[in-house]
Amino acid sequence: MSSGYHTGWKVPQKHREDPAYHAAGRRMDFAQAVYDRRSALGWTTAELARRADLPEEDIEAIEESGVDPTLELIERLATALEAGARIDPHTSPEFRFEDRAA
Repeated sequence: MSSGYHTGWKVPQKHREDPAYHAAGRRMDFAQAVYDRRSALGWTTAELARRADLPEEDIEAIEESGVDPTLELIERLATALEAGARIDPHTSPEFRFEDRAA
């Protein structure tokens, strides 16, 4: 029996090897990267949607981890967010937007 607040998840190794587990992690990293960059720029979801020429509902779905990051979508958002995109499956998070080098 446990007591106190839940402080962490214990994910069995067999689940960590499941492709669906990795896909969910990529969606979450992508969502966080979009949110972090948008927030750093001080933009609303509506502003990012306008700049990316996407419906605001699409931006909200992305930030809720509901969208798989396709290359076309990554390119579109990187341009709109005035950033480069970095994907590295050997780091955590795997995905992030970065300022472009001057």
